[in-house]
Amino acid sequence: MFTGAKYARSGDVSIAYQVVGDGPVDLVLVLGWVSHLAYVWELPAMAAFLNRLASFSRLILFDKRGCGMSDRVHPLPTLEQRMDDVRAVLDAAGSKKAALIGISEGGVMSALFAATYPERTAGLIIDGSYPSALRRPGYPWGATEEQFEKRIGTVKDVWGTGWGMDRYAPSQLGNPEVARWWGMFTQFSASPGDAEDLFRMNTLIDIRNILPAIQVPTLIIHAREDKVAPIEAGRYLAEHIPTARLLELDSIDHWPYFGDADLVIGEIQEFLTGVRSSPTPETMLATVLCTNVAQAGAHAVWLGGKRWNELVDRHHGVVRKALARHSGREIEAGERGITAVFDGTARAIRCALEVRDELLNLGLRIQAGLHAGECEVSDGRPRGTALHVASSVMGAAQPGEVLVSGTVKDLVVGSGVEFASRGNREFAGLPGSWSLFAAGPAKPSGDGPVVRAALAAELSRREREVALLLAGGLSNREIAGRLYLSERTVDNHVHHILDKLGFDSRVQVATWLARNEHLS
Repeated sequence: MFTGAKYARSGDVSIAYQVVGDGPVDLVLVLGWVSHLAYVWELPAMAAFLNRLASFSRLILFDKRGCGMSDRVHPLPTLEQRMDDVRAVLDAAGSKKAALIGISEGGVMSALFAATYPERTAGLIIDGSYPSALRRPGYPWGATEEQFEKRIGTVKDVWGTGWGMDRYAPSQLGNPEVARWWGMFTQFSASPGDAEDLFRMNTLIDIRNILPAIQVPTLIIHAREDKVAPIEAGRYLAEHIPTARLLELDSIDHWPYFGDADLVIGEIQEFLTGVRSSPTPETMLATVLCTNVAQAGAHAVWLGGKRWNELVDRHHGVVRKALARHSGREIEAGERGITAVFDGTARAIRCALEVRDELLNLGLRIQAGLHAGECEVSDGRPRGTALHVASSVMGAAQPGEVLVSGTVKDLVVGSGVEFASRGNREFAGLPGSWSLFAAGPAKPSGDGPVVRAALAAELSRREREVALLLAGGLSNREIAGRLYLSERTVDNHVHHILDKLGFDSRVQVATWLARNEHLS
């Protein structure tokens, strides 16, 4: 965890650093392109990775000059200056000799440091790096000049948007938590202009000629399907560093913080200490919330791909704002719903009720299920039976209903939350019988119905007739036949109804009419 930065003086520049753990080996982590000493801990998978390293080492983290919490400098630093910064951090931390682990671009500087200062380097670990980012004579695996110019031309425009996730961590493309972290991490780490300059400097470096001079023990770690640095780059490093051993990962990720974390950390620990230990499972008591959009398939069919995706984004926006207000943490999101965890059961229920009410104003009805239980934390993400129970409870909920297990109900005694019994259920794959309760009022309160009812006054008598029929599932042609109108006239009525009510689909109209039965 981040407990505050210390500063080392490297010439006239202040370098932010942090020391975590008290193991027998000093280990300096050199991150890639940009870094931020504090925000690096905000991604659970990254925090878990760092804590594992610190469990067998005295882990030293720092922000290179020009980024993060260290001084900004112009012109940008040379590799020699950056090596001076490492020495300054080692001196400030009281380290005589340390192993270096360089990830991505950090591997380049770490390799040069090991060759230049072998007396201060206990070992070298290079993960997902390269001797040259550009294609050069005798080295055909880098980017071409055209590819380089195309990439660097986009940096300023996409900085802070989560750009690059498809290359850095393809396995996490379905995990919005990682994309949000990366977007904020880059913004905190450097300005768009500095990021472009750093990218250019890192890409132009070529250390091929110094590789034979590295005499310290070296471990090369590289994913076979790395889209940032091809596996051939890792093999080149292993072939040209005399003491190197290569570990090839069966992975598509450039970053080692996710599916390969246990293997990578185990190899690093054995490389540095001669022993390897398995991670101790961490558990936590959490309240799990699972949601599902009722009639999601019907929405998608009526809206079409683009408009449905826009509605999904609006759904996610509503849920994420509610999670932020109630201290919930999203762990998975999809087209049909979101799974989140809370450290407070009453907050989880109130969040679910709030989400239900706000989404109903978008014409979306959700099923929500909550259960509280022990979760195992792996890669910073909760897993285990509690998630399966919450998902099963959700599946038993009616559209518009927030359903909880008896465990949840028992934990919020005195909170003021009302419950109605929904009997007992058995769930496939789960032992025993589960008591279920509906939380909160059967129908949500708030200004939404009043606003929609006011808008309903703008509908003509004919439009109300059409709305009732389309809510009943009739097609435009069937409505035309029922009301003795042309199909084009019905098309126009449907368009006007959706426009006046601010809806995107027939399903939303049906949901709205069900909620406002007095208008039917």
